[in-house]
Amino acid sequence: MTSRYRGRFAPSPTGPLHRGSLVTALASYLDARAHGGKWLIRIEDLDEPRCLPGMAEDILDTLAAVGMRPDEPVSWQHRRVAHYQAAFDALDAQGLIYPCGCTRREIADSLANTRARHTTLAYPGTCRNGLQGKAPRAWRLRVPDGDAAIISFTDRWLGQQRQNLATEVGDFVLKRADGPWAYQLAVVVDDAEAGITDVVRGADLLDSTARQIYLQQCLKMPVPGYMHVPLVLAQDGEKLSKQNGAQPLDRSALLSELAWAARFLGLPMTSDSAATLERFYECAIAAWGQRWVTCSPA
Repeated sequence: MTSRYRGRFAPSPTGPLHRGSLVTALASYLDARAHGGKWLIRIEDLDEPRCLPGMAEDILDTLAAVGMRPDEPVSWQHRRVAHYQAAFDALDAQGLIYPCGCTRREIADSLANTRARHTTLAYPGTCRNGLQGKAPRAWRLRVPDGDAAIISFTDRWLGQQRQNLATEVGDFVLKRADGPWAYQLAVVVDDAEAGITDVVRGADLLDSTARQIYLQQCLKMPVPGYMHVPLVLAQDGEKLSKQNGAQPLDRSALLSELAWAARFLGLPMTSDSAATLERFYECAIAAWGQRWVTCSPA
């Protein structure tokens, strides 16, 4: 147990909370409470075309209704673009950034024989040595070659992880000429400046972690601990989301929704455990602590 712990939940306001996002929110909240730490909320609203008006407020209202209130004021990414620019400039000063003129189609064509699900196809480095007359469409971060490209970390849920940035990812985008700052850069800057010590999020973001650790190393920022929890899947086997028909939480049965999310995370829940909101958190925090704090390696 340590009061130094600082965790967060970082939803994108593209739709209302559903069971998939509730599971992630609950896991991050329980981990913070079981460690006796702070729990923060960050609204990741950089991708304006996908963000729906009023949805951030709806998400915050729903979280409050299920008893999850942040310990500090909510952070909004759209207010933090100057911080991302400063980090970009610091990387550029190290000679790690270069312009890229490749279209997505050109990259896909060059990787036509590669197939992967839920992973990023490695950029082949076409523009590493110049644009060859093309206009810049994005700015990429140069990743190292050889053993220096291998990023290893221990995920608290999934165990030891390893990714070769050179062969599995390639130089990755930090900013597009016609779009927002890339998720990878924004989340690294935000987590560091908020003092986040532990990131608890969905397993769909596991593939991003090595890139974020590399960015943290380049920017001399601390590397938090990571835990990637299982995803709630839709009938088509894909991650439950607004795009594949995820239904908003039933506001008339929020205790039942919380109990369902806790059971999904492997926590024992009885009828008494969800008799009241207070009783639910008493039981859920204790159960999470027994599984993920008390029994965690020192």
